[in-house]
Amino acid sequence: MTATPVESRGTATPTRPALKEWSAAIHALLDGRQTVLLRKGGIGEKRFDIPAEASGSRFLLFPTVAHSHAERVRPEHRDLLEPAAADSTEDEVVVRAGASVVASIPVERPENLESIAMHHIWTGESVQSDRLDFRPRHRLTALVVATVPLVEPVRLARTPDYRGCSSWVRLPVDPRWGEPVHSEAELDRVARLVRDSVG
Repeated sequence: MTATPVESRGTATPTRPALKEWSAAIHALLDGRQTVLLRKGGIGEKRFDIPAEASGSRFLLFPTVAHSHAERVRPEHRDLLEPAAADSTEDEVVVRAGASVVASIPVERPENLESIAMHHIWTGESVQSDRLDFRPRHRLTALVVATVPLVEPVRLARTPDYRGCSSWVRLPVDPRWGEPVHSEAELDRVARLVRDSVG
């Protein structure tokens, strides 16, 4: 699907909160392979928080990419890496999706994280090094999210505002939403499983 440049959508576009997430994970969310995000917050943040504006409502997903993502994704999901990389370049990003939080679950039993691996694309080693060992005094949060595609993906020029190790940015995007990837019943089932496993 062709991405619409944001400039063509008018200059008075309001801004919306967007969660930074690895582009491969966004593609996995859209493809129905992933329903859980594991977050601790950026280096400059005391903890991972959901802004009031994004709590209980949809927010956008801002794609990020690093070369090391390839070895952090389980082999059966590596077909997502090439299309995902095209959504986050030095010059621009393509916003394809948004989400809302169905459940935010503090991970109290990290030893059970492997039991929810079917709900994300990361290797066990990646979960350990990037999420558990990273900032070990900070609690890991499992987010069960309802993903919704944008009817038309939006292409944005990359600006300095989008840099830095923060979890959230604001984007000048006024989306038209498509149909949710998963039903409420399915996401409620996932939330119960995550809570029973690691909460």
